[in-house]
Amino acid sequence: MFAVLRDRTYRHLFAAQVIALVGTGLATVALGLLAYDIAGADAGSVLGTALALKMVAYVAIAPAVGAVADRLPRRALMVTADLVRAGVALFLPFVDQVWQVYVLVVLLQSASAVFTPTFQAVIPDVLPEERDYTRALSMSRLAYDLESLFSPALAAALLSVVTYNWLFTGTVFGFLASAALVISAALPEPATPPAPPARGACARATTGTRLFLAVPELRALLALNLAVAAAGAMVTVNSVVYVREVLGLPQSAVPLALGAYGAGSMIVALVLPRVLDRVPDRAVMLPGALLLAVVFAGLGVVTAAPSGGWRWPALLAVWAAFGAACSMVLTPTGRLIRRSAPPAERTAAFAAQFSLSHGCWLVTYPLAGWLGSAAGLSWAVLALGSIALAASLLAAGLWRPGPSGPAHVHADLPAGHPHLVGARRVSTGWRHHHVRLADGLHAHPYQRHP
Repeated sequence: MFAVLRDRTYRHLFAAQVIALVGTGLATVALGLLAYDIAGADAGSVLGTALALKMVAYVAIAPAVGAVADRLPRRALMVTADLVRAGVALFLPFVDQVWQVYVLVVLLQSASAVFTPTFQAVIPDVLPEERDYTRALSMSRLAYDLESLFSPALAAALLSVVTYNWLFTGTVFGFLASAALVISAALPEPATPPAPPARGACARATTGTRLFLAVPELRALLALNLAVAAAGAMVTVNSVVYVREVLGLPQSAVPLALGAYGAGSMIVALVLPRVLDRVPDRAVMLPGALLLAVVFAGLGVVTAAPSGGWRWPALLAVWAAFGAACSMVLTPTGRLIRRSAPPAERTAAFAAQFSLSHGCWLVTYPLAGWLGSAAGLSWAVLALGSIALAASLLAAGLWRPGPSGPAHVHADLPAGHPHLVGARRVSTGWRHHHVRLADGLHAHPYQRHP
């Protein structure tokens, strides 16, 4: 899997991603502790609101990025976003009011909504072979897991000698280092030049969303995103509440809980490349989503138990299982989008995934925080677990096994062409059907072929 790091451009981009995420992970831990200092037992509500505002920024900014990113220098977009994030992080140690947390979170995450879809759309051009790209997706999943594993471990070590405000300094250095690495990378030109801007701005901004709504596999991905968001919101918003209020543990235990989630996700990401070489994405993603509902049932048992020393290791096991199941869903996502989106609209498709998936988090973040604060954690577990189960079943219904693309005819391919294996000869050419492909041989994936 690590052979893809031999590519210098990808190696620099991957290093930029890792370093920025380490800094982000430090900020995640510090933000939770800051919310607890400001609001005490209502920290879950404060953090839930802050993360909801983060999702609003993602949902609003990412489609606009998808509409214009292919017409702007990609390196300049990513570097500017990193510098903005570093600048915002400088102010976080001085926050002492809830509203200040909200303002800075919106600014920080608006810059992230520019950086991330642009970064995701660059990687398929850097690694055009699907085998390499699959391994890059697993590497990317590992990088995200560092936010939940290495960063919390580093935070736990730092918290033993400094206050949590100093963790924000690591965030600043992470974003500055990321910008430097992006500058040093030789980014390729897009695989396909962008189409001329004949459509209006609104139409261009919704291109990726219309693609998602038209392709069955991508509609199922929307449901899978909701299932993952239900589990992820429970972990992100309420870890500090479980550790400090329910279990009565010190603040240094919060990074360990978040680290358990990252460990589960990382183990799966290491295994998946070989699995995905042999089985289709559907056989991994749907079971992962259904597993989330099972893990919610286990969390319900831990939450309802009155007391017992077993609850701390049980919570770590539940968080690790959540991480593993989420990784089963998230790691192959890029492959699915890459196959479904024409190269000229790939940035728009990744921006739509970024926006729509975070729209799911916009629902689950405040639900996890507000419901947990107002009605208790048991009700939050029940509500989010029900969402995860319903979304998983919906995805299974939308994503049928086997070829799901419409039957179509290739009139311009010669007999013996590799793509025509299994095709039937008709008067106008060769007729067959298969999963939707954006490979230059087919019409737009959300249009019916002739």
